[in-house]
Amino acid sequence: MLSLRHYSHDLLNHSHGHAQLVFGLSGTLDFEVAGCGSQVVRQTLAVVPEGARHACGSRNGSHCLVLDVPSSSWLQERLGSHADASRRLLERPGALALNPAQSQLVSWLAASPIEDPVIAEQGTALLLASLAAASNSHEQSRRLPLAALDAHIDRHAAHPLQVDDLARLAGLSTARFHARFLAEVGQTPMEYVRRRRLQLGRQLLQHSQLAVGEIAARVGYSSQSAFTAALSRQFGMTPRALRRACE
Repeated sequence: MLSLRHYSHDLLNHSHGHAQLVFGLSGTLDFEVAGCGSQVVRQTLAVVPEGARHACGSRNGSHCLVLDVPSSSWLQERLGSHADASRRLLERPGALALNPAQSQLVSWLAASPIEDPVIAEQGTALLLASLAAASNSHEQSRRLPLAALDAHIDRHAAHPLQVDDLARLAGLSTARFHARFLAEVGQTPMEYVRRRRLQLGRQLLQHSQLAVGEIAARVGYSSQSAFTAALSRQFGMTPRALRRACE
């Protein structure tokens, strides 16, 4: 699970069937994962998701502690409540900075007999749990950028909208975005998009002279009848009734 490795100017370019964490101990390691470039130095690490193509090399040499992440069942058994946060962390390629306590743990493990299976397993569990706890705390402190999401929905209301696009705006994976959105907003992302479109349609009905068919197209409905049916279900009123209510 844990190993000490020295990287040279020879470029490595490969992938493997397990996630990997590369912790910098000394020197500078140029690293690229899934097209994202970074440098691994002391007090930083690179995250390599399972199966991700990655390349690395060091012009002047680099010494690193490498953690080959065990199976999902191992994570669940050893990390308990930290397992889900650890899996999310391992899904995102890139570089992370260590806090002082994590850096001390990495240094201690690098100086320890990591070939000992007990030290290797316990050290791996401690590192992953610490990283997962910090990542989870950071995620919980961030709120979804609802204003930016609303602006994107309004700007593209006439066109097909995908959850993937909204997730990218929030800087999250699609699965994580869907779960966060449901927990924070109380609706699925696509339900939220549908309601936002209908609210925009109601505003256009009440504050413009556009034809109902034109409004339907502007908010992403292929036909006036589909738009009318959706308005009636949402607001209990037809387009004509909504317009009369505002006169």
